[in-house]
Amino acid sequence: MPNGSLSLAATLYLLAFDPGTGKPVTHVGYLVQAGALTELAQRQLLVDAKGRPQPLPDARTGDPALDGLLELIEESRPRTWGTWVGHQPRLTERAVRDQLRAAGYLRTTTRRVLGLFPVREYALERPELVAGMRDETVRVLHGGRPAAEVSERDAALIALAAAGGLTTVVTHEDLDAHRQRIAELEARGGAPGAALEGVVDRVRAGLAAAVATALSAATTAVTTTTTTN
Repeated sequence: MPNGSLSLAATLYLLAFDPGTGKPVTHVGYLVQAGALTELAQRQLLVDAKGRPQPLPDARTGDPALDGLLELIEESRPRTWGTWVGHQPRLTERAVRDQLRAAGYLRTTTRRVLGLFPVREYALERPELVAGMRDETVRVLHGGRPAAEVSERDAALIALAAAGGLTTVVTHEDLDAHRQRIAELEARGGAPGAALEGVVDRVRAGLAAAVATALSAATTAVTTTTTTN
């Protein structure tokens, strides 16, 4: 899996790692699921059926993570694009992670909690390569190249990074300073064709809502624990 062949979902997974801490900065499962949905829509392997994704007959990509999501959507009851962002995202995340580990982008480490229970963790095996990917993405955001000349994939990458709280790419300062640029890239990242107009916007909105809900739940849990103690 050379760098040029990384899916949008795999790229987002790698960019989610903070180079300083080695930990993800956002909810990777939602981000990866949104990236997979967006790529399948951009490749027109998922079509819009009354606000819900529907795979084309026998649609396959050869990418296990993307094909796994296609199969899951085929076998499940209809759900909106936004709802799919938060529906079993760990399945897609795990498939992407396994690909990246097999390709040498990630390494596995194990530590023991309380000296007893083994916990598997993942770290970047090629941090310099990921740093280069991050720099290239940030240049697209900060650069002067017109949004119309940015590839739909790169535009969608930045739109999802902004919606999903991926601060390694789009910082809180960027959200204010480059608001117009981000909006232009969001429009550019939309799936092609009138039949899919607005699909990526719905995925992006679903991602933002899922991350906001997860953050709110985590904050509530911390507050409750602190109050109880």
